[in-house]
Amino acid sequence: MVHLKWGVLSTANIGKTQVIPAIQRSKNGEVVAIASRNKESAKQAAEELNIPHTFDSYQALLQDTAIDAVYIPLPNGLHKEWVIEAAKHKKHILCEKPIGINQRELDEMMAACEVNDVQLMEAFMYQYHPQHEKVKQLINDDVIGKISFARSSFAFYLDDRSNIRLNHDLGGGAMYDIGCYTIHAMRNMLDAEPVTVYASGKYDEVSQVDTTMSGVLTFADGIIASFDCSFDTLPRQVYEFVGSKGKIEVTSPFRPDVNENMAGEIIVTTDNGEVTTHSVSGDQYTLMVEDFASAIIENHTPLYTTEQMTHQMKTLDAVYKSSQTGERVIL
Repeated sequence: MVHLKWGVLSTANIGKTQVIPAIQRSKNGEVVAIASRNKESAKQAAEELNIPHTFDSYQALLQDTAIDAVYIPLPNGLHKEWVIEAAKHKKHILCEKPIGINQRELDEMMAACEVNDVQLMEAFMYQYHPQHEKVKQLINDDVIGKISFARSSFAFYLDDRSNIRLNHDLGGGAMYDIGCYTIHAMRNMLDAEPVTVYASGKYDEVSQVDTTMSGVLTFADGIIASFDCSFDTLPRQVYEFVGSKGKIEVTSPFRPDVNENMAGEIIVTTDNGEVTTHSVSGDQYTLMVEDFASAIIENHTPLYTTEQMTHQMKTLDAVYKSSQTGERVIL
């Protein structure tokens, strides 16, 4: 089988602990190089992860013609610069979420990738976990009836004030970091785009980034979806859909990989009081990198398209606009 040869820009923890091991587990990819501006950091990561080549600059890695694709887990504020640079070097690109800090940045990245005929995908790994297909099946089978309300939450307590997630210049903020999952899940699971967005945020006085955000998406068919995210509370993650005949709750929608057997739990409660629990296992990171590699090798569109990325970014922009103006945003 043909293997996509990957390079990784930076020794970020998400890459070392999740995405690089996922590529190494995959059936169609291999990590051949890693770059860091700190030569020793790249060398150490390469030794720990059995990566054959290291570079002491991102530019040097991009100039290696043996590399087919790059994974970019750099800070949010650096995504646009290095996505465009990678595209110029004819590298296919898997970039961490959020792919940019606004729609204008995404437009520039997509244009660069189109000109250079390379694939671009945002690394929303959670959507590849098979538990979500099970939820969609339950909804389509009318198990909970007509949906009227949905909610999604993602939070953890961040007490390190030096954490990059609180750096305004590098695209910090709870909504960019974890809140993006909550609105993506509502859009993805409902297979629809919101028509209005209202949001309210709590902003850190020193860093000026949002540490808590909450809001409401409304959809054309009348469904109301609430979302919230925070760096100020205990860890939690959940999404729920409530219909005329019951409700579906997913207790580990975004990081089921930390559970035993990488399993997500789906709890279905019907109007007669019956409760059914489904446990669904899956390796979301590996499924993501395999889909991306397959799209390149076999020349087809990946599961997560640039059109979907655009809708996601427009919704994220609307959340920030609403939180800053105090007004509902019509999409």
